[in-house]
Amino acid sequence: MSVVSQLILQADDDLRYPSTGELNTIKEFLETGEQRMRIAATLAENEKKIVTESSKQLWQKRPDFISPGGNAYGERQRALCLRDYGWYLRLITYGVLAGDKEPIEKIGLIGVREMYNSLGVPVPGMVESIRCLKTAALNLMSAEDAAEAAPYFDYIIQSMS
Repeated sequence: MSVVSQLILQADDDLRYPSTGELNTIKEFLETGEQRMRIAATLAENEKKIVTESSKQLWQKRPDFISPGGNAYGERQRALCLRDYGWYLRLITYGVLAGDKEPIEKIGLIGVREMYNSLGVPVPGMVESIRCLKTAALNLMSAEDAAEAAPYFDYIIQSMS
C-alpha cells in the first residue's frame, strides 16, 4: 500500500480530512514519483544482471556455500538461491514504488527467519546475499537513486540480522 493510500485510509478511519502535514507527505510522495519509477525500472530491467553479479560476489566471499555440503551445492540448490535473490529484488522494487517499507514487511519478512531455519538455510548467508544484491543493484544507479534505494535493502538486512 502506498503512503497516499495509508494516509487516506487513516484519515477516513478517524472520520476527518487529511491534516496539513499529511497533505505535505502526499505532496512529497508525488514529487518523488519519477525517481521511484526510474529506480524500479532499473531494478526490473536489470534483474538477471543484478542476480548474476550478486551471486558471483557471494560465491567469491563464501565458496563454502557452493562446495559439497553447502546450501547452494548443486544446480538445483543454486537455482533455488537465485530464485530467492530475484524474489527479494522484486520485494525491494515494491517498497520503492510504494515509497514505504511496509510491503517488504508484509509480503516478505514475516516468518522469514523461521522459514530459513526450518529449511536449514543459514540466515547469515541470506543476509550476506542481500548485501551482495544491494551492491550489484546500486552500482547500476546514479548516486541520488542509490541513496534512495539503499534503505530498502538495509531494511531487509536489518530485519534478517
